[in-house]
Amino acid sequence: MRLLPRLHLFEFLDQSWLPELLRRGEVDYLHVVLDKTRPYDGMATQLAALLRMAGTNRIVDLCSGTGGPWRTLLPVLRKLNGEAEVVLTDLHPTPGLELPEGAHYRDTPVDATRIPEELTGVRTLFEALHHFRPRQARAVLEDAVARRVPIAAFELTQRSLPYVLVQLLLVVPLVWGFTPLIRPRRWWRWLFTYLVPIIPLLVLWDGVVSSFRTYAPEDLEELTEGLNANGYSWHLGVHRARGMAITYLIGQPGE
Repeated sequence: MRLLPRLHLFEFLDQSWLPELLRRGEVDYLHVVLDKTRPYDGMATQLAALLRMAGTNRIVDLCSGTGGPWRTLLPVLRKLNGEAEVVLTDLHPTPGLELPEGAHYRDTPVDATRIPEELTGVRTLFEALHHFRPRQARAVLEDAVARRVPIAAFELTQRSLPYVLVQLLLVVPLVWGFTPLIRPRRWWRWLFTYLVPIIPLLVLWDGVVSSFRTYAPEDLEELTEGLNANGYSWHLGVHRARGMAITYLIGQPGE
């Protein structure tokens, strides 16, 4: 049941005019949270199964931003599939990141709705589907169906009143608590986190907006309605682990 309407408001990280220091501050916080909480490790089994089904060892990650969960997720996946590799892509790529063995960043732009033919493999999106309006999100899924490749989208945020209320109460204290774990330590990070708390407020705004943008399971059913050409099938659900709930959508071609 959708208790909150889906609102496609703006996120600061989507804005080209956001000062680089503030962008870096928000991104570094998100990095350390993913690295410490490792919410997506439990998805490795599903990804390994998709690789086996597709007969490939390659994952093409869409809208990768600055790396997403792959620093911790790929080592877990490679315990199940020692040859697994990930190609990170983005419309505005940021190569040169510190990535685990088996991962590399494509340095040319990739539109998630029109993937270059040479980029073959299982497609993934982590915390990315909500950045697309419904027509664009459906185009991302349609391209996978047309090319008959598996695709998996994962969202940690939820569009619910309790989740938004928890964010309003906890996000700022969490930013304050995780910031000392971020390396390297920078004077500007401490300034804009504690003395002038711009970074915590940016994280809070973007987190709440992400929640309002998130597609609920019912929305995902609507997005995939009619996308079943030649036996292509969809499976969605919610994975619960470590006190977190991850909504996932997995599409795969028929035999």
